[in-house]
Order: sequence, then C-alpha cells, then structure tokens
Amino acid sequence: MAGEVKNELAISGGTALLPEGPPAWPRSDEAVRAALQAAYADGTWGRYHGPHCERLCHSLSQWAGTRHAWPCCSGTIAVELALRGLKIGSGDEVILAAYDFPGNFRAIEAIGGRPVLVDLAPDSWTIDSDQVAAALSPETKAVIVSHLHGSLADMPRLRALANQRDLAIVEDACQVPGASVAGKPAGSWGDCGVFSFGGSKLLTAGRGGAIVTNRDDVLQRIKIACERGNNAFPLSELQAAVLAPQIARLAGDNERRQNAVELLLAECQQLPQMLPLQLPTDSQNKSAFYKLPWLLAGNNDACDSADFEQVRRRFITAIQAEGVAIDEGFRGFARRTNQRCRVVGDLINARRAAAGTVILHHPVLLESHDCIIRVATAIRKVAQTLLTAQKGAQHGAA
Repeated sequence: MAGEVKNELAISGGTALLPEGPPAWPRSDEAVRAALQAAYADGTWGRYHGPHCERLCHSLSQWAGTRHAWPCCSGTIAVELALRGLKIGSGDEVILAAYDFPGNFRAIEAIGGRPVLVDLAPDSWTIDSDQVAAALSPETKAVIVSHLHGSLADMPRLRALANQRDLAIVEDACQVPGASVAGKPAGSWGDCGVFSFGGSKLLTAGRGGAIVTNRDDVLQRIKIACERGNNAFPLSELQAAVLAPQIARLAGDNERRQNAVELLLAECQQLPQMLPLQLPTDSQNKSAFYKLPWLLAGNNDACDSADFEQVRRRFITAIQAEGVAIDEGFRGFARRTNQRCRVVGDLINARRAAAGTVILHHPVLLESHDCIIRVATAIRKVAQTLLTAQKGAQHGAA
C-alpha cells in the first residue's frame, strides 16, 4: 500500500486526482444498441406480450436456479408483489433491518402490514439473524432480507429459522445480482427473490424489476395482484431486450468489480478513520458490488448526532471534489415512531450505519488499474487530511 498522501485537497485549491470525474452509467454498449435496433426492426418493441420478456424470464429463472420469474416495473413494486404473493396483509408483521432501502419499509405499509425493526449484524450492512429470532411474535409472518452494499446476509441460518417458525422470506438481491450465498445464487434462498433494473443498477433497463420463486401458488397470486384488465406493473419489451446482453456478461463484469474492490481495499487498509466491508473468505460466498461501503470511525458514542453527520458531509464533499463518486448511505428507520412500526432493541449498529456510512458507486470499478489506484489515493488523501484533523480537534476539545 502507498504511504501518506500530502497533496492539497482539490476542495482547497489543489489538483483533483480524477479531473475527468466519475464514469457515466449506463456505459456505451454496442450489444445494447443492437438489441434495441433488433426489437425495432422486428416490431416487437411495442407489444404487450412479446418474446423478449419471455426470454428474460427464462434467463432469470435459470440464472437464479428457480422455477419461475416474473418481470415488473421496479424493484420496489417487486417487493410489494412478493409480499402479496405470500399472502401477507393487514395486521401482519414483517421484520426488516432498521438500516435498509426505504422502499422496503413502505412496501410493508402498502399491503397493510406492520414493519418490525431489528438491528444490523455487527460489522455488516445486513440484518442480524439473532435479532430476527428475538423479534418474533404471533403476528410475525415474514422477513425482508436485503443484501446491502456488498454485505451478504446469513441466509442458511435465516432459512432454517423461517422453516422452523413458518415464516416467509423476501430476499432482496437488488444490489447483488450474480452473487452467491453459501453456494447458491443470491435471491434463491427466499420464498421470493427480488431484483431491480433501475437506471443505476448493475443490470439496467432504466426502470424495472423482477421476482423469482419456486412456489407455484405465490406466482399465481402475484399474477392476480397485477391483473387490472391487463398487467398493471409491466416491464416493457424494450426493457427486456436491453437486459439480455447485460445478463450474458454479468459474471465477467462482476469478476472485474471484485478484483477492483480487492485492490481498492488493499490500498486503503491502513486508514483507522474508515472501517471497510469485510469480504467473504470462502469460495461459497461471493458478492457483487453495486455500492462499496465504509463506516466512518468515531461515531460510537453519539451515533446519529448532527455533528457527526456534518463530518461525513464534509468528507463526501471533499472526495467528490477529487472526482470520485462517493455519497451517503441510507437514512434508515431507527428514528421512526412506534405509530408506524415495532422496534426491537437499541438498533445501535443500524444507527451507526445511518450516521456514518459512505458508499462508492460502482461504475468506476470497471475502470483501469491506474484509475482504481487514483481513487484509493483520493480516499487516503481526504481521510488523512480531514478525518485526522477532525479527530485531533475532538481530542483537543476534550
């Protein structure tokens, strides 16, 4: 790893390490262009029911190792449809992590359920399986398990718990398409797995999502929930067409991102100000990286204070000035009142994540070795300058 970086910050008048800025997404892709042209040429682009969605469903079910796949208009709607397909409804409790995508909380409310908040696993951005077990009540009918920021949830244990207690699992794999968990595809452990094809996602159609499942009854109820004279939540033929070439190269792209993440973390490993994601160490668990997270150190005592969030905002602004696409994580739900949800425990890990998570956006992970080194240098430069200075100021005030 390179040593201490002493260059002046770009935000203070220095030269940005990546003056070209972050790479665009979606990237230029001739295979996607060809797919669009073919759909136009054969007239299938405007159909309600055409071959592209059918082929996409086949590809997704093969890829996920499930019998069925159902495309829809977004990952958020996919979660809601999955809950409806699992017969979760009014008054039913659904457990989820208190740090998660906000659409998952609202999907529970949309079907009349009550969210139950539990903490993240230590040193992770995924739900704590111990907390899930402790949160169960007679009203608990399901759990939403999200693989977030490259973290992989403990699906074998959660699946065993769900089988013992007759719980349904909605496995949110929107951020990790192509990942494997304990030797199985992410999304295949749940009663339903959910994927997103939003504009920023690893697989993108601008918008869109999909549900995968092995359960015939769940698929039938999802179809009924969508039926409003026609499918009310469709993925278009054009969207399905552009996903096909992306799915074909996903494994290769994920491998490139994995290598870039390993290099980046190695280059930043001696930064006490930033706590990194712990990568899986065995071949049965392999993540995918839509976001790469760090937890800024120093917020253990006042984990959602306005002061610490200001530290994070200054850090992000300085990194962005270097040309690196780093931003905040989710706000989380730990501040929600008991009028909207039931809270289990102190949610300390979720609170820390909400106040201190910073995430690197994925497009740069497909760039060159030199580019990744410059990203690492920018992160080190800002961390050593801003965060070290902040720590010194806190000690001086004490």
